[in-house]
Amino acid sequence: MTIDCCSNIAFIPNDIWEAITIKVATDSIRSLCSLRMSCKAAHDAGEADIVHRSVSIPPPHATPWWWCLNPEAKRFFDRCMAAGNPELLFREALRELFIRRNENVGIQMLNSASSRGHAAAKYAMSMMLMLRTDYNVEKQKGLELYRELDAAGLLAGSNARCFSILTVSWPGEVQMPRLEEQHTVCASPTCSTRGHMPLLYDYRRRAAERNSVHAFGRAAHIPCIQCRADYDLQAFVNLP
Repeated sequence: MTIDCCSNIAFIPNDIWEAITIKVATDSIRSLCSLRMSCKAAHDAGEADIVHRSVSIPPPHATPWWWCLNPEAKRFFDRCMAAGNPELLFREALRELFIRRNENVGIQMLNSASSRGHAAAKYAMSMMLMLRTDYNVEKQKGLELYRELDAAGLLAGSNARCFSILTVSWPGEVQMPRLEEQHTVCASPTCSTRGHMPLLYDYRRRAAERNSVHAFGRAAHIPCIQCRADYDLQAFVNLP
């Protein structure tokens, strides 16, 4: 239930209310709900698609279990999905790719989410494109996206986001693609680290099992960005 306060808020233009509501929505769903209950103007502004597109979706481990059983909560998330919320598009894309095995649908959803600035979707998109062996142009596009993420320092965080979604949301259900020799990104005959990324990944993985400090660093010390991409492909297909 909303209330109308006897103040000047009734004269605030709707576009200002939308801007305020978007700002609040990026904080949390709880904050958005609290604002929408404050007055009719805020409630009406919260109906806009751009607000649902901007809502901050909590990570799976922080999402109340009863939300999936609540019809009102389900309608809210369906509305966010229909509005193009990048986090929900990203999660649904991973489901399409690695559970339902609908690669084309998953790639389209990743593209939509990454075009709205979702770094983890952009990372997954780069990985999926570099795994393509039939379209060299798409493979190069994947490497370009990877370079952009590397320059912005977003690689490690994006990999962790993919890991969190895949392991928490669908434990034991995920089917990641297989990594074959033809997927190797680095093709330089003069590169001294070419072909060694599977060994480095295995070394890091074993170090992590021992809680060793050598588990950290990934392939950041490798000068060849194509080899670093090969390392991340190893990490990506072994996420779950």
